[in-house]
Amino acid sequence: MFGASDRPGSVGQVVFQNLLDAGYRGPLYPVNPKHAKVQGRRAYCSIKDIKGPVELAVIATPPATVPGIIEHCGNHGVKTAVIITAGFGETGEQGAELERKVLETARCHNIRLLGPNCLGIMRPSIGLNATFYNGHAIDGSIAFVSQSGALCTALLDWSQNTGVGFSSVVSVGSSADVDFGEILDYLAGDPRTQSILMYIEGIRDARRFLNALRAAASIKPVILIKVGRHPAGSRAALSHTASLVGADDIFDAAISRAGGVRVQTTTQLFNSAMALSCGIRPTGKRLAIVTNGGGPGVIGADRATDLGLEMAKLSDDTIGYLNLHLPLNWSHNNPLDLIGNAHPDLYRHAVQACLNDENVDGVLAILTPQAMTRPLESAQILVELSNTCSKPVLGCWMGEMQVMEARREFLGTHKPHFDTPESAVEVFSFLAACYQNQKLLAQLTCSVPQQDKPDVGSARRIIEHALKDQRNILTETESKALLSAFHIPVAKTMIARSPDEALLIAQKAGFPVAMKINSPDITHKSDVGGVLLNLRNEQDVRSAYRKLIDNARHHRPDARMDGVAVEPMVSRPNGRELMIGVTSDPVFGPVITFGAGGTTVEIIGDRAITLPPLDLPMARNLIGKTRVSRMLGAFRNLPAVNMTALESTLLRVSEMICELPALREMDINPLILDEHGAWAVDARVVVESSPRATGHYTHMTIPPYPASLVTHSRFACRTSFTIRPGRPEDYGLIQNFMDRLANEPGLNPWMSNRRDIAGSMLTCLVHSDYSTSMSLVALETSADEETAIGLASFSACADGNSCEFTIMTEYPEQHTELVCELMISLAQAARSVGLSMIAGTIPKSLSGMAELLPPLGFLITRETADSLKISKQL
Repeated sequence: MFGASDRPGSVGQVVFQNLLDAGYRGPLYPVNPKHAKVQGRRAYCSIKDIKGPVELAVIATPPATVPGIIEHCGNHGVKTAVIITAGFGETGEQGAELERKVLETARCHNIRLLGPNCLGIMRPSIGLNATFYNGHAIDGSIAFVSQSGALCTALLDWSQNTGVGFSSVVSVGSSADVDFGEILDYLAGDPRTQSILMYIEGIRDARRFLNALRAAASIKPVILIKVGRHPAGSRAALSHTASLVGADDIFDAAISRAGGVRVQTTTQLFNSAMALSCGIRPTGKRLAIVTNGGGPGVIGADRATDLGLEMAKLSDDTIGYLNLHLPLNWSHNNPLDLIGNAHPDLYRHAVQACLNDENVDGVLAILTPQAMTRPLESAQILVELSNTCSKPVLGCWMGEMQVMEARREFLGTHKPHFDTPESAVEVFSFLAACYQNQKLLAQLTCSVPQQDKPDVGSARRIIEHALKDQRNILTETESKALLSAFHIPVAKTMIARSPDEALLIAQKAGFPVAMKINSPDITHKSDVGGVLLNLRNEQDVRSAYRKLIDNARHHRPDARMDGVAVEPMVSRPNGRELMIGVTSDPVFGPVITFGAGGTTVEIIGDRAITLPPLDLPMARNLIGKTRVSRMLGAFRNLPAVNMTALESTLLRVSEMICELPALREMDINPLILDEHGAWAVDARVVVESSPRATGHYTHMTIPPYPASLVTHSRFACRTSFTIRPGRPEDYGLIQNFMDRLANEPGLNPWMSNRRDIAGSMLTCLVHSDYSTSMSLVALETSADEETAIGLASFSACADGNSCEFTIMTEYPEQHTELVCELMISLAQAARSVGLSMIAGTIPKSLSGMAELLPPLGFLITRETADSLKISKQL
């Protein structure tokens, strides 16, 4: 440890004392040139004086010394370092320059950095406590990852009395190098971690973060809290971590898309930690509440409804059982009110009946101290029942003095207990949401319905023309042409540059018509009196032309005028006005909004948000989140709208985002929808003069599925097979494939580079981001059933240009053709995401590949006596 000290209360003294006291299973080296010994251990002037290898450098020295220390660590072969020191990017430009120097030095030596400005790291199972927290963590199954060291210390201190244990505690600080994404990747595959808690202020690498979160959340509960929900908080977060904070509702949409569950308060985070440490795993959202007081039961039921939980409907058998064992005046419904004098046996009957009911997914038992209640005995019964059933049982013993012993009982038996009904219900909802997310992430992805291919070339030329003209806002005509290129129905618009032209266009289109000012400088036409509707004759049109020009010049004398747009009125008496929009978040990139449309869209504020790309279930889910969705079915004298047309339009907008990186903002408002279809009446499009990213969908946080990489081939024996990028629903196929390799020695399984592809690692493969990593699955199809016969994957190296591959097949010595096809497909996939080199090793026994691959550009060299190295410049 650099900066280890004897000075009481100093960071160096506390950190090194923690390292000693935690019982780390390995040598510890204090580095301090001013002392011969530190805390009784020999001190070293420099890492150069340490003879043995060093796995981790812990740095707690002044900021100016850190670049030199990293240089020395690199020369010594150290590959990881924790920088506890503050005073870098969070302090301003001078600190940022020092941070850049540290990063450059680390990258030269391939050193990974945690921090700076962090509390440190804990791994209780191996006795590692490299933090300046005044104490140690209990060994357990929860991982806590935080950008705030102060919140780490608070949670650790709280956990001492609650018995909550941790597999890892990681304070990331400024996240200058190692960020949330890489930490989540590790925790997803960590067998000691069963659940993950996070405190977030800002995200640096949104794509990697969401991909890692999706992989982790598919197998483990991930609950997080994010600050900066309001502008003042956002400014504080920026100052504290030098990270960019995105819009809060967009963050919610991103987390929801990736399967994480967000809480709003530290109390909710701490309560969730307590419940997770107790092993609570709801399998549904149907809750039964047992109480000895009507008020607390109703409070719990109200909160459950607020959070989208279902109050379980008790079966007839359960009602019959309860009628036999409860007082006559029990509530006969859920919540189950046992009345005030409920004794322990009544709790036993009520809770047991609910646990036995198939309509119930979890039970919340509430007790208020009344004259006839026996809190401790009732708590003991609740503990006893929870030990006999896998369904969650939560206790809420309200009050303080009279329920203190009961709370000690819950604590001593490690059972979840809460002070208020609201807290208990909230935690149940969070954990139930985790389970629901896992089901959604594992379900079969619905492919996008086949639609006519868009004219992407024409759309890009429209944007290029505007940018060449130094315009970022497309005209209405250009905007509608852009929509038409993606087969979104629009109102045909023509430009008139005189009243006479306007009349000719109106007569050709047919009365009534709508007229709008046409100016590249006026975005919101209604704000300047630039829209006139239902013009029914010659006089109306001529008058409207002059009025529109006069209004625009009055409100915007500086604006350039290019005549007036004329279009037929969209007369749809059964139509609903909707809005579909696109905006770009600085953290998460493009997002899609949907909601009520019209001129009052900002006031109504009815919108839902999601990240593209969309498939059909996602489009339907987006629609269902809005209030206007309730108006899309039949009501009063209006028929139901054509939902297929609306869903198709949303999918087309998603397609536009994918294929047009320059698209910055777009409003289709209003989109008129009725029983016949959808019609884009008006559109506003903003493009970027210098798009931030081109190609490989790098402008998107979640790239679309790379369908272009799907290939179909045949073996020499004429059997066909398919190679395609892996998808989340392939988990079972790949798991069966791995099981066959493991359980039948005759298959001679082989792998290159990584030998740990099993269990949770498979999750990371099927949730690859199609950019820095990708898996390819080889499939045989027979009788409409797919069987995996091969697996290949690549992961980008730290240099960002090369990647390493892993490949497996059944009977590899007989399936040389398949191995070669997988290698060719893998090289093509790596090239498609901009990588320039692919390399890996295979067993020497696959000598047949030495003849097949070199003509295809692969270089094969001897790696060891038993292995060959395969590489190719892409």
